[in-house]
Amino acid sequence: MRLRDVTPKSLFGRMLSIILVPIILVQIISVSIFYERHWDWVSRHMANNLAKDLGLLIDELGNEPSKDQRALSAVRARQYFNIIFYWLEGGILKPNQSFNAKFENFRISLQERIKEPFYLSSLENSSQFYVDIQLANGIVRMHIDNKRIFVPTGITFIMWSIGSSVILFSIAIIFLRGQVRPILRLANAARQIGFGRKVDHYNIEGATEVRIAGRAFQAMRHRINKQISERTSLLAGVSHDLKTPLTRMRLQLAVMDENKEIKEDFEKELIELEEMIDGYLEFARNEREEQMVDASLFKLLQQAAKTSDPSGEKITISVPTDKIPVFPIQVQSIRRALINLFTNAIRYAGKASAQIQIFDDHSEIIIDDNGPGIPRDKRDEVILPFTRLENSRNIKTGGTGLGLSIAKNSALNHGGELILEDSPLGGLRVRLLLPL
Repeated sequence: MRLRDVTPKSLFGRMLSIILVPIILVQIISVSIFYERHWDWVSRHMANNLAKDLGLLIDELGNEPSKDQRALSAVRARQYFNIIFYWLEGGILKPNQSFNAKFENFRISLQERIKEPFYLSSLENSSQFYVDIQLANGIVRMHIDNKRIFVPTGITFIMWSIGSSVILFSIAIIFLRGQVRPILRLANAARQIGFGRKVDHYNIEGATEVRIAGRAFQAMRHRINKQISERTSLLAGVSHDLKTPLTRMRLQLAVMDENKEIKEDFEKELIELEEMIDGYLEFARNEREEQMVDASLFKLLQQAAKTSDPSGEKITISVPTDKIPVFPIQVQSIRRALINLFTNAIRYAGKASAQIQIFDDHSEIIIDDNGPGIPRDKRDEVILPFTRLENSRNIKTGGTGLGLSIAKNSALNHGGELILEDSPLGGLRVRLLLPL
């Protein structure tokens, strides 16, 4: 596993890591220094003071204290040292008893202060521990609060460290969200343009670098829109202007008294020319901006199939098992794309089948045919405008070379994709991907 595999992928996550990692390291170092220096020093100091107090009590008792002396020492221990004093008459310490590691500092201090044998142990379910000290005629047992040797500020310091880290972390999150938000808005605006949608309310904001990127994005958007508009207007204007002389030629052809075969050939040429101009106009319309509306993709597929195949014998549509969601699309653009795909399939294969598949983030329209297909090395080329794999211009197999280009542009306007593959039927499979 590499480091890049576990590091955050988003800008927000990476910026947050830059702030979070130093905070954690500083807190770990601070806590470590506290426990190694401050906490240990304070604990030793408290252990020494308690050992001195117990030493004074033992010195006062002596090796064989009388009953009165024991009673007096018990009062003083409770009054002055907050220690509960017990006397175990004739008690003897068990040999070789092990000490709890947490009493190590106190054990060392007590061993330096008194010479009598002793034993330390915690009281179960209590915040106290006891010390047994062996004297000549019994055992002195003293119950002592844990606070006398354990530093209560240790937990406080740790909680303060955690609390301060949480506060700093929260402030960092709020600050970073404010810095990342303009970048996300810029990315969303670019994504919406990729989907063919209008971006009316994009305000340039954020840090200087983000503002520079925003201004560059706005300038790029204006240039693209201008170029598309100019190209579309030019193509539409030229195609429209060609309609007028074409109409005059058809009228002249109707009144001509020429050889029947020559007249039929001339009429075929006119028909093909009309189809070419209609294709150019259709391509131009597809380039124009169209509003997104909620529509059913399955209904559009049925409408396009009916338009391309009025008899209903050449196109088969599989009814989807899952419910087709309604989502925003450019209705006319998708309809033109589907009609062109069906027309191509019928022209070169005679029959076609279509189906819709729905995924989590996109939908797919799949059109299969059993025609000759398209070689893999020619598929990128054939999608380009005005490109055909055969040079004939007859009505049956000719065309303008714009069908796949229109479908490709429609997919791109929605932020989708057009993919050409081998069909299970032996011909061409066209996959039209549209994001949901």
